[in-house]
Amino acid sequence: MIGGRRGTPLWWSLWTIQVVTAVGLAIDAYVHWDLAPVYAEVRGPIGEGVLFRLEAVVALLTAVAVIATGRRAAYLAGAAVGASALAVLLVARYVDLGQLGPLPDLYDPTWFPEKLLAAFAEGAATAAAIAGFILTGRALRDSRPRRGPKATAGQNEPKEYRDQEEHRNDSRIHLRRQAR
Repeated sequence: MIGGRRGTPLWWSLWTIQVVTAVGLAIDAYVHWDLAPVYAEVRGPIGEGVLFRLEAVVALLTAVAVIATGRRAAYLAGAAVGASALAVLLVARYVDLGQLGPLPDLYDPTWFPEKLLAAFAEGAATAAAIAGFILTGRALRDSRPRRGPKATAGQNEPKEYRDQEEHRNDSRIHLRRQAR
């Protein structure tokens, strides 16, 4: 995890965001895996139970990646998984699209406790992953060494030689030489 030393506010913020993202994705994975047998009854070229299991596996792998690495790419994946799952849940709840190609009709106009839990977990995971992506980028930017002015000719030479060179180029010395 990026963010400097332990105990700094940025470190604790990133740690909290990392945990919230991973827990939200893990809850999403649990709910989808638990509901997969119920939705497996819907037949089609690709069954709804298969889609639920696939979502569960992807969410769990992403949660592990977020916890294990805490990198921007993991947060980006977490945001994508959480947002896509929430979008599909809300569309399936409010819009009857019918069967789309090999995908079954996902329309389910009811709310029940596990569906609500999944919606809140997906929303929390998405928001936390976006925050983690942003804060991790700032932490990376702030942890990079600052670069000074561009190197000038002779900067790699020994200090004594540079001092002599500066002494020779000093305009006051040129004025004295011209006055002689």
